[in-house]
Amino acid sequence: MKVARARLSDLEGIVDLFNSYRMFYHQVTDRSAAKRYLEERLSRDESVIFVAVEKESYVGFTQLYPSFSSIYMERIWKLNDLYVSQEARNQGAGQMLLDAAKEHAEQTNAKSLILETDRDNVHAQALYEKNGYIKEETVYHYTLPLK
Repeated sequence: MKVARARLSDLEGIVDLFNSYRMFYHQVTDRSAAKRYLEERLSRDESVIFVAVEKESYVGFTQLYPSFSSIYMERIWKLNDLYVSQEARNQGAGQMLLDAAKEHAEQTNAKSLILETDRDNVHAQALYEKNGYIKEETVYHYTLPLK
């Protein structure tokens, strides 16, 4: 299995994974919108996507968005998405994707990687905690729905 930074040429390989990821989080399937969304992120260089490929099949991805911390006055990265296909789970793809994200954050001199996950996603939480991610208990996250 190999992990590499995705390019626009990887778009077709990522779309179904991204669509499945969204469905995992209870969104309606929409392959064409998923493709359009990813194409925009990649062509505009608005996110960094790493893909896991096993025998020419795309089996996982993670997507990072750049941000900054005003408190620390440093760059941070939001690990917004991490997904491994059902048939490829427990084979190390998730770990490899986390390692690639961490290496990218370190290479860009980021202060930290941040992420969020559903409370019931205990398998992902175990992986994150095994990798040194610390569950924040001192802050609340709020969302203002606009649409």
